[in-house]
Amino acid sequence: MTALIETQRYEGALAAPLADGQVWSLIRLEARALAAREPVMAQALALVTDAGSDAALLAGVLAAPLAVARVDELALASLLAEVFSANPQVLLATEADLQAVKERDPACPGLLHVLLNLKGFQALQTYRAAHQLWSEDRREVASWLSNLASLVFGPDIHPAACIGKAVMLDHGSGIVIGETSIIEDQVSILQNVTLGGTGKETGDRHPKIRRGVMIGAGAEILGNIEVGAYSKVAAGSVVLKSVPPRTTVAGVPATVVRIHRVDEVPAAEMDQTIV
Repeated sequence: MTALIETQRYEGALAAPLADGQVWSLIRLEARALAAREPVMAQALALVTDAGSDAALLAGVLAAPLAVARVDELALASLLAEVFSANPQVLLATEADLQAVKERDPACPGLLHVLLNLKGFQALQTYRAAHQLWSEDRREVASWLSNLASLVFGPDIHPAACIGKAVMLDHGSGIVIGETSIIEDQVSILQNVTLGGTGKETGDRHPKIRRGVMIGAGAEILGNIEVGAYSKVAAGSVVLKSVPPRTTVAGVPATVVRIHRVDEVPAAEMDQTIV
């Protein structure tokens, strides 16, 4: 995972990303304004408005729903805050994810909405903590946290998978990402997508999703194959062979149905059509 958010415009994005740290300041402002407008939400929003650090803010927001599975909320928030504080590159990736969702989802009113309400985003950030724990050889707690996130949020993401920044898991329900999967920066994945193996093989056995790719709802990508940069996998497709860069594939099994222009970035455009 790269540690730094790019300072230039994301390819295909609508606006330049905010500077490091500005995302959290904007979220705090949105939360205070919302608490003033809707007092019934003030206590819940205290996780945002009263947090002592950016790491504690993200940790508290994630720990609250995760704790419904009979987990000590304070202990879980402490673990997450420890991971986020010790690994600033994780928070930088979270900032890029927040902005990616706001840019790509036409129904999204702001960054605070992404943080509090979108389970695909919340699952991805919990994965980021679990992945860091896995990398530090704390594999038991990483697997436990990953399973907890799957139970609460829906996506099933192995903590060993490698996922870049500016990634959107749209809706999140039913997404499965296997152990040796690699997802590069600026990828969009819709609901019920599987990045899986083809059987009982071991070793490097899961897909590699390159930069700028969009994967449509219900698609299955199976085996140690590559989906090339700036390509699109149509909804419901079953991909069993590598996909060339800048193409759309569709069908069962998937075949190339379209070649893209060089300026197309499917992950940013979120165009579900295949023509």
